[in-house]
Amino acid sequence: MIKEIACKPPPEEEIARRIEGLKERLKEEGISFAIILQNVDIFYFTGTMQKGILVVPASGEPLFFVEKSVEKARKETPLEVIPKGRESYARDVLAKKGFIKGRCGMELDVLPFNMYVRWKELLQIEIKDISPIIKELRMIKSEFEIEEIRKSGRIVSRVFDMAKEIIKEGMTELDVALILESEGRRFSHQGFLRMRGFNQEMDNICVTQGVPSTFSSFTDAPIQGTGITPAFPHGPSFNRLKRHLPILIDYGGGYNGYTTDETRIYVIGRLEETFKKPCAVAIEIIEETMDFAKEGINGREIFLHALKKVKKEELENYFMGYGEGKVSFIGHGLGLEINELPVITRSHDITLKEGMVFAFEPKFVIPGKGALGVEVDFIVRKDKLERVTDTSFGIIYL
Repeated sequence: MIKEIACKPPPEEEIARRIEGLKERLKEEGISFAIILQNVDIFYFTGTMQKGILVVPASGEPLFFVEKSVEKARKETPLEVIPKGRESYARDVLAKKGFIKGRCGMELDVLPFNMYVRWKELLQIEIKDISPIIKELRMIKSEFEIEEIRKSGRIVSRVFDMAKEIIKEGMTELDVALILESEGRRFSHQGFLRMRGFNQEMDNICVTQGVPSTFSSFTDAPIQGTGITPAFPHGPSFNRLKRHLPILIDYGGGYNGYTTDETRIYVIGRLEETFKKPCAVAIEIIEETMDFAKEGINGREIFLHALKKVKKEELENYFMGYGEGKVSFIGHGLGLEINELPVITRSHDITLKEGMVFAFEPKFVIPGKGALGVEVDFIVRKDKLERVTDTSFGIIYL
């Protein structure tokens, strides 16, 4: 394995377990073999993110064709690497080995249409979508993955602690973000986050306050900030921080590929009356969820419990966004991508299982005033929700 990187690669037995899990699911679905092309899925099943084609048969050994860098791939993955990761070469090898029969599985949620057409012409067999299978396999984290997520969480904790030291009235949101991003990088943040889906993009920090925090954007998130350009219309802006208004810092850790995602509320001075009740409700929702959620609880039950409390406090109009900016979820899975399973909504019938990891984020947007909310990451255990970080999620007064 490669020695010059700081992060630990997935153990060989971890890669073998993941591939065996995929092969079992392919057999269950009557799919002869899978072709994996998306970089994150290639990393999950091989331990490297070099450009290539991973072929996993329902029975037999996987084939990993690599175009570049072959040398790095061989250092990073325990799988045998086949140079010449070109589509036609891979097809010829598969044909000689008798792979091309039955049905082929591909990641149709992320595969560009032109690439799908190209493979359809090359294989001349039925292609089925295996993205649900892959998402379900990745949903349950191993202890290796959970440890990497904890390391990612430690970066988040360090950044939130630093925020208490550096936030001052009159600083711009961008001033704060620059310092905190630098601090995260000093503690091994990988520099960006990954988000699955067409046109979905995510920066790793949003610092926002006041009216700018109430504007919605195209990304599927309740609070996004305005950013500094229409070309990337979310994140911190040149808005200057004021007293008595909630400052939201939504920060995503990223370590060895694994993401975390938490939000804290900071206030310079006193908190304006408008925001006191929604702040209290957001914190209470998290505390109450920690009291009852564990393996076996349905995600829908978690969402409806929060919604019942929000309705009782007459805050439903502002919950998880306002107007067209509302989102349907209160929680989302974490892993190699920031929007994995499980999704905690009223419509997703998903039962919590040990090893799931998700971000839980009750948030409110008050039009013309500002936005606020808290986000905490959880690991699902048999008898509880285990927190990823240990920092307080109460309001931080400066």
